[in-house]
Amino acid sequence: MNLALHYPILQVIIPMLVAPIALLMPNRKLAWALATTTSLCAFALAIAIAQLVLEGSSHAYPLGDWPAPFGIELRVDSFSAIVLIIVSGASTAALLAGFQSLALEIDQDRATLFYAAWLLALAGLSGIVVSADAFNIFVFMEIASLASYILVAGSSDRRALPAVFKYLIMGTIGATFYLIGVGLLYIMTGTLNLADLEVRILLVEDQAPILMAAGFISVGLALKAAIFPLHAWLPNTYAYAPHAVTAFLAACSTKVALYVFLRIDFFVFQRTLTEHASQFSIYLLPLALAGILYGSAMAMREPHTKRLFAWSSVAQIGYIVLGASLISNAGLSAAIMHMFNHALAKGAIFLAVVVLASQCSTLGPNALNGLGRKHPVVGIAFVVAGLSLVGIPGTAGFISKWLLIEAILDYHRWSVPLLIVVLLSSIMAVVYVYKVCEALFFKTPDTANSQPLPRLAVVTVLVVSAANLVFGMAPGLPLELANSAASVLLEHTL
Repeated sequence: MNLALHYPILQVIIPMLVAPIALLMPNRKLAWALATTTSLCAFALAIAIAQLVLEGSSHAYPLGDWPAPFGIELRVDSFSAIVLIIVSGASTAALLAGFQSLALEIDQDRATLFYAAWLLALAGLSGIVVSADAFNIFVFMEIASLASYILVAGSSDRRALPAVFKYLIMGTIGATFYLIGVGLLYIMTGTLNLADLEVRILLVEDQAPILMAAGFISVGLALKAAIFPLHAWLPNTYAYAPHAVTAFLAACSTKVALYVFLRIDFFVFQRTLTEHASQFSIYLLPLALAGILYGSAMAMREPHTKRLFAWSSVAQIGYIVLGASLISNAGLSAAIMHMFNHALAKGAIFLAVVVLASQCSTLGPNALNGLGRKHPVVGIAFVVAGLSLVGIPGTAGFISKWLLIEAILDYHRWSVPLLIVVLLSSIMAVVYVYKVCEALFFKTPDTANSQPLPRLAVVTVLVVSAANLVFGMAPGLPLELANSAASVLLEHTL
């Protein structure tokens, strides 16, 4: 039996089956060890899938040997491969770094439930990425969302409860809008398989229901992806979730929603709806620019460290949407590359927060004062991740920003205003990243805390931070996947 043929289903089924076993573990440490081992296995599978995709094109996996569209189909290509690496890598790094911090932040009587929910979130996010069926994307979306609500609510900070309530309401509205859109597509075509939808939807004479479906699906997924101005749930969710959970969700949850947004739009609507490509660009490009500037401005004035970088995520999502709205190979490649590079940079930043939070009781305005000078290794790792977020040459963030600038120059229309926004937002990123670095290295600590640093978390931060330099100097693997993914998406346009 060729085990490689089963990689797509193993990516989902392993964490899903292990989740109830984690719930039965007798203590927190065993549950954490089981969850971390499972996440590492998922990460290894994601890398193996990426290697297989680079050797060929795409890989379909019909469940129960029922061919699509009669049966449920899973499919992996270069786009899904790079997102799988983001999801499983973020989960693994956050679990490794969070061993000690999660012991302090979550109720130990419910720790096994927490790690079971974590594995369900991993299974749900992975299932979204590998599913080739619009309704099963919704099913996995709900699994991931419900598990994520539990993870955020697991914080000992009482402010997490109103934050997760807003997250739940907004997430439910987004999922409902998506489901309404899928229902309209099913009524008009009689199928839910994305490849079959692409064919059958061309036979539909009345485009009005298809246009309504596109609107519902786009708004629903924009809510899930926190695209400006539908980002209201994101700042408090990231700010008050357990630190390791923030590192996990910030690196991958919005990326998965953006993945679905782009895949469904390009696979289903771009070829079907008249002038949809220009409409896609006209509507999304201004929202991307507004999100970039608004998110950066809010980050500059935000005193709370985690909320500051949550606002930064709103701006970084704007970069991804900006690249996609150009509807070109260069723009899509830059957008997908930035999904990967932002996950690296923001993941490293929030993992550094996991370590530094062990030295202070809160992450308020003065919490990080002097901690970079006291713990220079972690401080330097934080600076490297911050430089990558800004887009300094030699870091991963520079690669995707440079690709985005090249795509804008090829766009011809409004190239100068778009370049001004990108460059201005990069300067704004320098300001808010420097604000945190100044507190770390140039301010006097308010309190003397002699708690030892969690060693496993420090090692994890160093590895992820170093990855920002490695992929800044040698971006071959993610760049090849991003270029291939852009080509896959553009194949489905008119």
